Amino acid sequence: MGKNGAILAGFALVTTGLIAVTFAGTKDRIQRAQEKQLLSVLNELVPENSHTNELNLDCIIVNAPEQLGTTQDKRIFRARNGSENVAAVIETSAPNGYSGEIKMVVAVSLNGTSIGTRVVEHKETPGLGDKVDLRVSDWVLSFANVPFSGKDDKRWQVKKDGGQFDQFTGATITPRAVVQAVKSTLVYYNANRDMIFNTASNCASPDIDGSSREAFADDTIAKEALAMDVLAQIKAPANE
Repeated sequence: MGKNGAILAGFALVTTGLIAVTFAGTKDRIQRAQEKQLLSVLNELVPENSHTNELNLDCIIVNAPEQLGTTQDKRIFRARNGSENVAAVIETSAPNGYSGEIKMVVAVSLNGTSIGTRVVEHKETPGLGDKVDLRVSDWVLSFANVPFSGKDDKRWQVKKDGGQFDQFTGATITPRAVVQAVKSTLVYYNANRDMIFNTASNCASPDIDGSSREAFADDTIAKEALAMDVLAQIKAPANE
């Protein structure tokens, strides 16, 4: 390879490295933003004055594909008032939304009543299925303080199927998927309540305030320095 070819290869290597570093940094910021949003949602569903523990830190990881809608691990956050269990907030998914997976959190009282639900991520059609998002409509508030008597509870369907939850004009698939997912999550909670509250916390502490930013910055500087060193060596005259 001639010198010009080596220089071009070096630039390509450096560019690829810098793109990778930039992507990693962007991914890190997105994750922090998502954790901040989650903390806000947790506090909406289970008000701070109803528990004494740090809700986002009292957390376990579970994997229940059939009930929670995905093969990915999900987190369950526990609310406690002193030594008394108060509620749980469960990450879950509706895998069969009109435009794909709908990620949610479902808050459940100790006795299994639905406290509320929030959609945290979706790709539903604007003006139709996106009404499951509280930023678009208040439909999701219909899950607040709704009793649940078990998997055969007929109320837990959209009205078109004989239940109590509204569907959207021109969009039944999305609300039906969300109702089914919330119901399935409640079934999971009722079957696993003791495990949910008795398992020791095993979630990694979320980086909500960006405490890993300094470590990431140091790593970025090191990678950039290495890339520039490689480029300098390539540009240096070769000994013949």
